[in-house]
Amino acid sequence: MNFLRRLQFDLLYFGSPPWDSGVTPPEVFEFIQAHPTGRALDIGCGTGTNVITLAKAGWQVTGFDFAPRAIQNARRKVKKADVQAELFTDDATRMKNISGQFDLVLDIGCFHGIPNKVDYLTQLSRVLAPGGFWLMYGFLAQAADSSAPRIDPADLSRISALGLSLLSQRNGFDKRERPSAWFLYQKSTQVDR
Repeated sequence: MNFLRRLQFDLLYFGSPPWDSGVTPPEVFEFIQAHPTGRALDIGCGTGTNVITLAKAGWQVTGFDFAPRAIQNARRKVKKADVQAELFTDDATRMKNISGQFDLVLDIGCFHGIPNKVDYLTQLSRVLAPGGFWLMYGFLAQAADSSAPRIDPADLSRISALGLSLLSQRNGFDKRERPSAWFLYQKSTQVDR
């Protein structure tokens, strides 16, 4: 990740970044209610709001963010909530500190902003257990602004090529009327031979 970009994000966590609402989205609660607990990974966990929600629901949770300040805040919130979670700084395109596989990988607003989505997807494929779920929220491509964070049709094709099946896609808009969507993918249980 670009050093200046990391610094910019880190500095935003000294205040209240616009994406850090402190509220777990209903889509996460719906997933929790419909699936048994297991191991969960929150990519770009920010200040740990969803890490805490998952831990309180019985999940074994790991979360990381590339902004060290976000992780400092997350550790304080996790301690205050009196739950267990593993938290650290890492890069979603490398995931150096991630070992093992996860039944759920949660990404709320990280994937759409990553320039090198191929490396991210390579790591996702490595850490997502066979039969595991990837619950992801992101902004959709807009013709008017090709430089904005986005998920475009080429990204969706890359995801399908990984052996991830799209179970659901809920399109909508964020508070600023940008097109966005919640995606739920499941990794094939077939093992490559």
